Amino acid sequence: MKQTILICSAHPDDEILGCGGTIAKYSKEGNSVISIIFSYGESSHPHLKKYITTRIRVKESQKADKIVGCKETIFLGLPDGKISTKVKNKSTREKIKKLIKKYKPDKIFTHSIEDPFPDHRAIYKLIIDSANEINYKGNLYSFDIWSIIRIKKRNAPKLIVDISPTFKLKLKALKCFKSQGISMFQLIPAVYARAIINGINYNHKFVEVFNKIK
Repeated sequence: MKQTILICSAHPDDEILGCGGTIAKYSKEGNSVISIIFSYGESSHPHLKKYITTRIRVKESQKADKIVGCKETIFLGLPDGKISTKVKNKSTREKIKKLIKKYKPDKIFTHSIEDPFPDHRAIYKLIIDSANEINYKGNLYSFDIWSIIRIKKRNAPKLIVDISPTFKLKLKALKCFKSQGISMFQLIPAVYARAIINGINYNHKFVEVFNKIK
């Protein structure tokens, strides 16, 4: 049976870094993947006017999401770097609850509570609280970006996804984020290392691992 999957991330590129291979795998299987990005990442280039950075980053994410097969990419426009203050607004929570009700996803993927980036942790909390408030019955999973070692939820149930056939698509999508040169230079080795180590642990070439939240 075909499924609908929501990917909820803070910034453009988070969706690919966190679960790009899984998105591509689900899309190839005929499932509908919707990418919800909470900010435009407009603070990543302080020397540029925000509308210019916004335009660049939106185009990059749309191109990357298309490569991995997202059916739709939705930008909510929360202020980059200040998401933790805005997610407390009732209007923001109502907006995400409406999106969950609209798409009725079988699975939702979002950031890890252990990620050191405040924007990422804020999205985690928003998604968990919103899902609980509407008594969401599907499965909720978290992905890693900046968190290296899991401590709090080390023994949580996990979703293991063999991305060996789609890992190249993930890398191709990541190349779309040309504006994030320095950050990508830092993260690409970690993307490789995580996929390879997970692959060794679970007997595949490349693997993405997600903690089950609910």
